[in-house]
Amino acid sequence: MSTLQEMAEAVINGNAGKVKEFAEKALTEGIAPQTIINEGLIAGMNVIGVRFKNNEVYVPEVLIAARAMHAGMDVVKPLLTDSEVRDKGTILIGTVKGDLHDIGKNLVRMMLEGAGYKVVDVGVDVSPEKFVEAVAEHKPQIVGLSALLTTTMTNMRTTIEALKSSHVRVMIGGAPVTQKFADEIGADAYAADAATAVEKANQLLAS
Repeated sequence: MSTLQEMAEAVINGNAGKVKEFAEKALTEGIAPQTIINEGLIAGMNVIGVRFKNNEVYVPEVLIAARAMHAGMDVVKPLLTDSEVRDKGTILIGTVKGDLHDIGKNLVRMMLEGAGYKVVDVGVDVSPEKFVEAVAEHKPQIVGLSALLTTTMTNMRTTIEALKSSHVRVMIGGAPVTQKFADEIGADAYAADAATAVEKANQLLAS
């Protein structure tokens, strides 16, 4: 098994120590940092993403795998040039005003980072104005909005209206959210879970 395959396995098994070890080993073997990320770390997270979608693993396993992936990222990230870091794109995510839930959002953030995106997390209870300011500052290609309460879903609509002039793509998700609701409020995409969020982000950027 190659070092990259072993690293991917270690990510899948959530073994942060091993991932760090293999990342360092891969560098001494002269493997490029971007290749280590794509074929070692992201490859492992992709497997976790598929298993999560098929209900073969659950949130705790995803979080442990993501932590292991970050251990590897910490080793190779300092060696990346700016152009490589921005390679895939920037996604800004947050939970809308009035909503304090962040487990789903954090999961999505980890999966997106695992897929090679730069993710700016603006936190919870974020007002439309705050989203607009953050978009102006970070210039993301996509904004992800999360809501876990039916009462705060309406704030997705006001946030999307506030973001209209910035021409950024908006993806929404959260337990009560549906594709129908996404269509009604003019969102560009709806993701039912963290793994789907990565697929939708890839589609939005490709279109």
